[in-house]
Amino acid sequence: MNTNANAIPIGILGASGYTGAELVRILAHHPNADIRLVTADRRAGEPMGNVFPHLAGVDLPTLTRIEDADFSDLQAVFLGLPHGTTQEVVAELPGHLKIIDLSADFRLADTKTYAQWYGHEHRAPKLQREAVYAVTELNREAIAGARIIANPGCYPTATLLALVPLLEAGLVSAEDIIIDAKSGVSGAGRAEREANLFAEVSEGIHPYGVAGHRHAPEIEQGLGNAAGRDVTVCFTPHLVPMNRGILATIYVRLAAGSSVADLRAELGARYAPERFVRVTPEGVVPATRHVRGSNHCLIGVFADRIPGRAILISVIDNLVKGASGQAVQNFNLVSGLSESTALEQEPLFP
Repeated sequence: MNTNANAIPIGILGASGYTGAELVRILAHHPNADIRLVTADRRAGEPMGNVFPHLAGVDLPTLTRIEDADFSDLQAVFLGLPHGTTQEVVAELPGHLKIIDLSADFRLADTKTYAQWYGHEHRAPKLQREAVYAVTELNREAIAGARIIANPGCYPTATLLALVPLLEAGLVSAEDIIIDAKSGVSGAGRAEREANLFAEVSEGIHPYGVAGHRHAPEIEQGLGNAAGRDVTVCFTPHLVPMNRGILATIYVRLAAGSSVADLRAELGARYAPERFVRVTPEGVVPATRHVRGSNHCLIGVFADRIPGRAILISVIDNLVKGASGQAVQNFNLVSGLSESTALEQEPLFP
């Protein structure tokens, strides 16, 4: 328990998943956060150290069921619950709580689009209208005043950070955008699935969700807002045999009169004040090992061999900037704290 008398009492719902464990790892060293509640229905009654031995030394409350949780003394909650269940849980939470949701349940502003991609009607449409989509560097002002924060997906975070400034500046075409993205296995969650077994994942790269991954409408929503019109992208994700990391290779067509140097200059200027997003020097190729364990995003800009086209490479750690780290960054923002609080660690290397 945090001994700082001014620390903000918080809860983590769904603490037995990878994002829940990452939240605990980060927030355990947050000087202004006091973890008062951790939930995991199937592991209720157990200490967190039983579920994640690497967290056994952290002073935490015993895991409990959501139905048995007391929210009265909390000021904020992080939700790492499965998609499709979060809406109903949020609808029952006390109205005084700040909510940082790491699921997909509040990311899509259009509830009809949500129903199309997630297979059921949105169960809290009134709350959806209150939610703010929260790529921190791209929507800071709206996030700061929000009660319900829709933390972005990992693929959209890497993609939108690279593309949104360029579309807003009119430097690339909104047509013919191709996103070839790779993720570490932790991005698929901790549930027991045959496809995630070591023998199924190792020694190979596996495309999945081809032409139908649920992050596609989330990406298109963000790009459409930036371009001021509907945008459709070609997006294919791949699972690679590593624990952490997202690498998005993005192919774009230059707008008339713009150059690759213009793209690099625009991104460089946009992110120069930012703590966590950086454009690599010309010729330096970002890699997932350059951001592992950190809240950083690196973006590289390259000329394609095809005239009039460019290649963007964006890398993040899917569990940090792609999930729990960005959630803490957003918590800091709505709490009036420095965004980098508890996120100052540099990437792990090698």
